[in-house]
Amino acid sequence: MKTRYLRPALTLPQIYLYLDPIDFRKQAHGLAVLVEQELGHNPFTGALYVFSNRRRNKIKCLMWEDNGFVLYYKALAEEKFKWPKPSDDLMVLDGEQINWLLDGYDISLLKGNKKLHYEAIN
Repeated sequence: MKTRYLRPALTLPQIYLYLDPIDFRKQAHGLAVLVEQELGHNPFTGALYVFSNRRRNKIKCLMWEDNGFVLYYKALAEEKFKWPKPSDDLMVLDGEQINWLLDGYDISLLKGNKKLHYEAIN
């Protein structure tokens, strides 16, 4: 796999995918207001928030880092991001899933086997 330097860390503890499209004219401050007012989250905790435009060909990621916001922006040249269907406003991701999404994978299809629990062997 190719080394990518400007990507969210795999060990990032809190990543939230905002499922509805947003107005992509919003910059860091406008996205922070959305996080605070619509989601009821504190945008200064260091969590990563991921947003997309209506066409799903652009992504913005917002994160507070020590003394200011980091805004990550990726625009695809031809394709679209595989965005999960909204079942809620927000979806929790891990570091691997956000990087899969940025690589173009459909993260809703990347599910492991179901966990089984048995009481006894017959």
